[in-house]
Amino acid sequence: MRMILLGAGGSGKGTQAIRIRKTYGLPYIATGDIFRDHIGRGTEVGLEAKEYISKGLLVPDEVTIRLIRTRFMEPDCANGFLLDGFPRNQKQAAALKAELDAHGVKIDAVLNLKVSEETIIQRTVGRRLCTSCGEIYNVFFNKPKVEETCDCCGSALFRRSDDTLEAVQTRLKIYGEETAPLIEYYTQQGCLYALNGEVSTEEIFAEIQGVVENLQKNEVSYSA
Repeated sequence: MRMILLGAGGSGKGTQAIRIRKTYGLPYIATGDIFRDHIGRGTEVGLEAKEYISKGLLVPDEVTIRLIRTRFMEPDCANGFLLDGFPRNQKQAAALKAELDAHGVKIDAVLNLKVSEETIIQRTVGRRLCTSCGEIYNVFFNKPKVEETCDCCGSALFRRSDDTLEAVQTRLKIYGEETAPLIEYYTQQGCLYALNGEVSTEEIFAEIQGVVENLQKNEVSYSA
């Protein structure tokens, strides 16, 4: 099974990715993780990506595609994978399709988590993390019992430096311009599934399971 998670930052992709990985055992391919891995190992392409990231710039498509292509070649991806953060735009989507076509496989499902901008802003701007145990809270949806203090370990909570309203609005603008057009792109390919990202995580995952079960009934093979 080859799947893509689509949705703006704050749509809940990370939570669903964990559930999908645990349930179906798919390798999880996230561009952020791959960037950090290559930068940490000091690879040539990793250092190239670092130059852009350190300046707060998006890594160019050519560099991103090179990084992702090497991941596809690893043995654990032979029977499928879960993509998050790639493709970011139609150029990357075309490169992905060409790579998969060359190996005689295709994307089985693109899971698009639909969430309003208002909800994304509340989820992101209201997010607070524990400095010690990593527990996550939200001042709008999931407040700690004691303000700015973790219920689990009593440590102080903090807000990520990029969880400001201005930063969120900028990310949403970029997503709308670059990534949102992929909804139509994959709709035309007949593999896009729109999911209501406003409901509970359990309800969302139940929808995802329904998609997978439907694909399996239509004899979509994990080994393609």
